[in-house]
Amino acid sequence: MADRAEIKFVKLTAPTSGTAVLLTDEKLKLGAVSAGLANAAGDAFTRAAEAAKFKGKAAKSLQILAPSGLALDRLVFVGLGNLRKPAPGDWLKLGGAIAGAVAGGDEVTVLLEKPSGRAITADEAAEVALGIALRSYTFDRYKTKKTNGDNGAKPVRFALAVPDARAAGRAWNAASAVAEGVHFARDLVNEPANALGPVEFAERLKPLSDLGVEMTVMGEPELRKHKMGALLGVAQGSERPPRVVVMHWRGGRAKDQPVAFLGKGVVFDTGGISIKPAAGMEDMKGDMGGAAAVSGLMRALAGRKAKVNAVGIVGLVENMPDGKAQRPGDIVTSMSGQTVEVINTDAEGRLVLCDLLTYVQKHEKPAAIVDLATLTGAIIVALGNHNAGMFSNNDAFSAALTKAGKETGEHVWRMPLGPDYDKLLDSKFADMKNVGGRWAGAITAAQFLQRFVEDNVPWAHLDVAGTAMGSPASETNRSWGSGWGVRLLDQLVRAKYEKK
Repeated sequence: MADRAEIKFVKLTAPTSGTAVLLTDEKLKLGAVSAGLANAAGDAFTRAAEAAKFKGKAAKSLQILAPSGLALDRLVFVGLGNLRKPAPGDWLKLGGAIAGAVAGGDEVTVLLEKPSGRAITADEAAEVALGIALRSYTFDRYKTKKTNGDNGAKPVRFALAVPDARAAGRAWNAASAVAEGVHFARDLVNEPANALGPVEFAERLKPLSDLGVEMTVMGEPELRKHKMGALLGVAQGSERPPRVVVMHWRGGRAKDQPVAFLGKGVVFDTGGISIKPAAGMEDMKGDMGGAAAVSGLMRALAGRKAKVNAVGIVGLVENMPDGKAQRPGDIVTSMSGQTVEVINTDAEGRLVLCDLLTYVQKHEKPAAIVDLATLTGAIIVALGNHNAGMFSNNDAFSAALTKAGKETGEHVWRMPLGPDYDKLLDSKFADMKNVGGRWAGAITAAQFLQRFVEDNVPWAHLDVAGTAMGSPASETNRSWGSGWGVRLLDQLVRAKYEKK
């Protein structure tokens, strides 16, 4: 795991060395233990706050180096803002702000106490720890000079001081599995394509079996046996063979239908014969962000021993303009038997997903399906980088995803589907085209996928082109690959499908 944080929970007492983080509200009040430390430094806090115009606003911080009267290296005050109406994600963001404020420290003690005197709950403490873990992530595998300035950079050691360390530790056990899932997804997205082809991606997933995930890896012979002609059409221009990986986590009852998660895994997308412009093409190493999220989710579910049956399937291909590559105008036969006229070879992700949709419905009989894909630039035009586009055939299912997005801060925005959009995919020569024209590109892409979904199966398509890579920095993410979707889907599972 490419992070720079070690986290443990300890009894709420004042530290005697390293860095101490104290929480304050907008009236600059402190908890009892924090106030004792601040008072030992005399009027340093009051003077520093006045000089820096520090008001205790949420996530804002103030540092006092080598405070007089204390053996500590630093006192770091972090604002809680107005806690009368805490919003979902506030504790997570606080953890991220703390990690950002103490950058460069080695040993950090965070006094998790509210100025009001009310104890921070175990779940709140675990959320703070999760925020610290997510913000502390770095990807410097290919740097000869590491982020912390030397090749032997050590993780920052965080001790979170709470009234009940044992209860907080239990809550953190589950949250840390989610952090590991997010980090795993980020690592995959950040890897260069020369190091992470379809075969290498599949190999990276095999250690999940140590957590209890059952793994099946299908190569080209198996894919031909399943008649995945749409997926294979994308892969045929690359010297690197395709892979489809099926991952099962069986944490529920044997009779329970699994929840299915499908991910587009185009490890590099040149556009094929419909080649992309050179500018920015290097970002297409992240065109497997959907597959990375599904992989991270399966790691999270297994890591926290989720009481649910889940299946994750990733379709791993490379889209290249070789002499063997498919051409605009080619017609391929999907696993469903439906034929597709390939108008644009750069609309390849939907060709991968359509075969995965057919496979999962035929072989797994899922209770519901979510697919994730960095599918269209059109969704970025519509929603920017702060929301993923959501398309669904089921109102209740889309409402559950929207709620999970609000609770995790990984927001989705429902977009329309309808027969008028669907007509744009009609082809003169095949059952459908793979594109519907310039306008409403994200919608027609979703309409294409819906043609492969049975009417009775709740389904949602998440277009994560704007959120999985290159999204704006936040309190909990400074990585180009965000790992977006792992926490969203983990929360969906907790709230809707996991057995209590």
